[in-house]
Order: sequence, then C-alpha cells, then structure tokens
Amino acid sequence: MSSLVECVIEPRPRDLGDFAVRRVLPAAGLQTVGPFIFFDHMGPAEFGPGQGVNVRPHPHIGLATVTYLFEGAFMHRDSLGTAQLIRPGDVNWMVAGRGIVHSERTPPEVRDATGRTRVHGIQTWIALPRAEEEREPSFAHHGAASLPRIERPGAILTVIAGTAYGKRSPVDVFSPTLYVDAQLADGAAIEVPDEHQQRACYVAQGRIEIAGQAYGEGQFIVLASAAGPVSITALQASRVMLAGGAALDGPRHIYWNFVSSTRERIEAASRDWREHRFAPVPGDAERIPLPDE
Repeated sequence: MSSLVECVIEPRPRDLGDFAVRRVLPAAGLQTVGPFIFFDHMGPAEFGPGQGVNVRPHPHIGLATVTYLFEGAFMHRDSLGTAQLIRPGDVNWMVAGRGIVHSERTPPEVRDATGRTRVHGIQTWIALPRAEEEREPSFAHHGAASLPRIERPGAILTVIAGTAYGKRSPVDVFSPTLYVDAQLADGAAIEVPDEHQQRACYVAQGRIEIAGQAYGEGQFIVLASAAGPVSITALQASRVMLAGGAALDGPRHIYWNFVSSTRERIEAASRDWREHRFAPVPGDAERIPLPDE
C-alpha cells in the first residue's frame, strides 16, 4: 500500500427491504473520518411502476443527515412539518440535535409513472460536536444551483458541504468539513486538497488510480494524514466522493439511528421512541420500531 493511503475499506451490503445499500462507515477499527460517522451508498436500484423507496418515520439524535442523489427523487418529511422534494444535485441537510423524526419516500408522481425509475445516491451522517449535540433540530434544503461548482480539464467538482478548492458550500456545518462530488472523464486528474485534517475518497462509479495503485467502485480510500495534496487519476469515466474534515472531538456511541457522546443519552432516546415521546411526522403516521421491539 502506498504511503499516501492509510487504509482501504470495502463496503458491507445491507438489505433495507425495498433496496440495498453499501455501508462504508462506521467500519471495524475506523468509526469516523472527519465528522463523517455514517456513509451509505444507495443503489443504484430500479423500480417498476407503482414501486419505490419507503423509509418510514424514524428518529435521530446527535447528528446531521446529508442526502445527495445522483438519480431519482425522494420526498422528505419530518417532525418540524417539513415536506421537501429532493432531486439529483440538491442537498437535504437535517440537523437532529436533541431529536427529530423523518421519513423518505419515492414521491407519488414518480411512483405512479409508467416505465421504470432508478434511485442512486449517497447518504451520510455528520456527528455533531459535543457542544451542539442537544441543539434545536432544523432542516435546510439547498438546490443544486446554489452549490459551488468548479470546472477543471475533464473534471466537474461540486462542493456539497464545507470548503474545498477555494469555495465554500452554503450548507451550515459545525466544524471544518470536506465533502465534494468529483465527476471525472477518462484520464482526468485532480488533487485532493490538504487543507483538511482527515480525508478519504469513495469511488461511487468507475475506477481511479492513486500513486500507481488502482481502486474500483465501492472502495473507500482513507488518505494518510501527512500525505499532503494527493493526485487522483480516472482510469475510466468515474464519480468520486471526497469526504473528511477536522477530527471529531472524541468517540461516539452509536445505536440504531442514534449518535451521542454518552451511552445514557442513547438509552434515554430509545425509551422516548419506545414510549412515543418523539414528535410525529405530519402526514406520515407509520413508524419503524426499535430493533429490539
């Protein structure tokens, strides 16, 4: 393995019923990269007429969720009363803080269309700093046109959250964050900037090369902290997600959809969900039970 690469994580498949995901974080021996504590590659999944994704209402604490689609559409609803459609290139940024409930479903106009539809994208969780874990929940939608876009020879770079390449995303992060969608033509090369303490590259599509070593779809390449700028070359048309940022302020406990710096807070959240003390999602009465219910 190159001195530029600390480790390579292979995703674990997870069947969510309607579709499958490839889960990268958390991984054995690596809970976070920067503030990223959860990283799922959704699909690509194909649905027939009347079918689609049905993620029923479920709770979160202590984190922010980031939804970013390559294909398809979701209708996000949450306990704040939000009802927001997300399409490819948009960002849904939901801050759970002390507690929020949300659902994500294929919208009816897509579900009921004739023919087939696809869903493909990345969902991540950002662990909140300890001082922000109990903040009021909130939701923000950022349309694709509002995100910084950098064009280089053979490359289109979109800054989803945080800072990169001299640009800042409008997403209101809580610590230094790197999150970029890099679309690369065959043979194109870019550098992963070294302004962030921790960095990783996820090959969502295609095949790339770093320091003479090839990496393929589904591999999460964690870069060495002292590597400096790292060059990525596309061996074919590729899509690479750059993720990272400042190291998290200590380890976190994770149970189901809850993240916290204390186990007691997760136990309290579990009791609250079991006893129906979380606020409901207007217009979506279903709920996902705790894993042990």
